[in-house]
Amino acid sequence: MRMRHTALRVSLLGTVPLVLTALTAGPAAAHGSMTDPVSRVSACFAEGPEHPRTAACKAMVAAGGTQPLYDWNEVNIGDAAGRHRQIIPDGKLCSAGRDKYKGLDIPRADWPGTNLAAGKHTFRYRATAPHRGTFELYITKDGYDPKKPLKWADLEAKPFAKVTNPTLKDGSYVFDGTVPKRSGRHLIYSVWQRSDSPEAFYTCSDVDLGGKAQATKASAPAAAAPSDEQIAELAAKSTVDHGGHGGDGPGEGAPGNGGPGHVGDGHEPHSAAKAADAPTTGDAPATGNAPAAQGGHLAETGGDSRTTVLAVGGAGVLAAGSAILLLALRRRSIRNRA
Repeated sequence: MRMRHTALRVSLLGTVPLVLTALTAGPAAAHGSMTDPVSRVSACFAEGPEHPRTAACKAMVAAGGTQPLYDWNEVNIGDAAGRHRQIIPDGKLCSAGRDKYKGLDIPRADWPGTNLAAGKHTFRYRATAPHRGTFELYITKDGYDPKKPLKWADLEAKPFAKVTNPTLKDGSYVFDGTVPKRSGRHLIYSVWQRSDSPEAFYTCSDVDLGGKAQATKASAPAAAAPSDEQIAELAAKSTVDHGGHGGDGPGEGAPGNGGPGHVGDGHEPHSAAKAADAPTTGDAPATGNAPAAQGGHLAETGGDSRTTVLAVGGAGVLAAGSAILLLALRRRSIRNRA
């Protein structure tokens, strides 16, 4: 009898760290968008989701509402795994094939743009939840027409800039690249493929590269990136709520619909025929995933803001339960000996 009690106590104590491990193993989080040159979604968010000032951003809101702007850092595919050209259809590159962000795909020449010169340029990508991965930047070919839907064939086949695990400085990834010679209105397309997850993020940045661009500047206003203050002020209105978020369509934010990228966080699998909406898990500014907590270093995959609460709460419940069971076993052992 005493041996069975001892074995049970050992077994019970052995389960505690296992359950605690399960509680603290939260889903990975990563979000962000290009801010130099400014991405479409960043520019429109900076104008203000409720009252954007430019015609293009007003058209984006008319097409998909204001929520996509509050969720400016979430243009992603959860299970991309490098299959960008296979799962994002032509004409939907800026939205990553997600209906939620369809307003970003509107073909027009007056999207807010960034003046850019050929040659070396320092790029900045605001990371509201940074993680390890590779950035690839593509530019449109000569003859690109912004008034037509953007296709993969409009982009150069190879990236003009590519970097893995760039420096994180003041909340942004910073890296250099050499912009190819172009003139007029063009577009830079970025792909951020995480190495700690199949998830990838995408941006479209409209740029003016001089020459004939001078004729279009009057109808293409300058883009501005959102400030730190604006990001902090409007974070509460984002459905990327830094602790698990909802969405605007079937499967978005619904627990248990996990795809291969993240288990149970609302991701849906993609196919070459359809790039379904697939939001990521939220990031937690108060945890080590936040740029302010990075100290300039890349974050490892971690949990969101629920992780600490679950871990502490779970630890308390398990500790209390273990103490009660051990006390009961001790009393039973004493009675049996008596």
